[in-house]
Amino acid sequence: MVWEPGEEAGETKLAALGSYQRAHGHLAPRQDAVWGEVGEQLAIGQLMANLRRRGGLGKNEERARARAEQLAAIDPDWACPWPLDWQRHHRVLAQLTETETDGLLPAIEPGVTFDGDDLGRWLTRQNRDWAQLSAEQQERLTALGVTPAQAAAPAPVAAGAAKGGSSKAQQAFQRGLAALAQWVEREGRVIVPRAHSEVLPDGTAVRLGVWLSNACSRRDGLSPEQRAALAALGIGWARWHPGG
Repeated sequence: MVWEPGEEAGETKLAALGSYQRAHGHLAPRQDAVWGEVGEQLAIGQLMANLRRRGGLGKNEERARARAEQLAAIDPDWACPWPLDWQRHHRVLAQLTETETDGLLPAIEPGVTFDGDDLGRWLTRQNRDWAQLSAEQQERLTALGVTPAQAAAPAPVAAGAAKGGSSKAQQAFQRGLAALAQWVEREGRVIVPRAHSEVLPDGTAVRLGVWLSNACSRRDGLSPEQRAALAALGIGWARWHPGG
């Protein structure tokens, strides 16, 4: 983006950014967002993505500083160090907390959307992946009443699984289950391409497609607890007992 004081095109873009921020409470639009009157719409999502890129304010340092100050006057978080998607979700949640629930964190379940974003799923992900957030992100969420999810208790090991390296097998199953839960939450479906690998928050890569296929082919050997855990994530075949 190029603008100078008094430059009509630049001033028009700044005015559009200010208008968008007043209407939405942030300068973190979706990348495909447009803003303005019909026939005069600005691709504001792409514009913000360009501005946040390295060198997006221009090569002249003095001008770049002036432009950054103009943007900061509109929204101090325009250049936040985390993704714009995170910033947008956070600001929407903050506004809901301030205006709709008298400062209390609203109960928002996965599937509840705002302006095309699944805010409930995002909120669940923040609870689960708390340790992956920066200290400032954690502080901002804490101020809204968001807290990290409690670690789930290990699933009980079936009596028949106590033989022949069951501990390693159980750990492998739990990793696969965690990867599947992560996939379902993000993708909203249980069909996983066979070649897909899912990376857990600790960096562990799980060959989820192969794991799920193997679990299905060996379902008669799964414990009731394991089958119940899979069924809870939406795996249909896990709801049926062996031979049923």
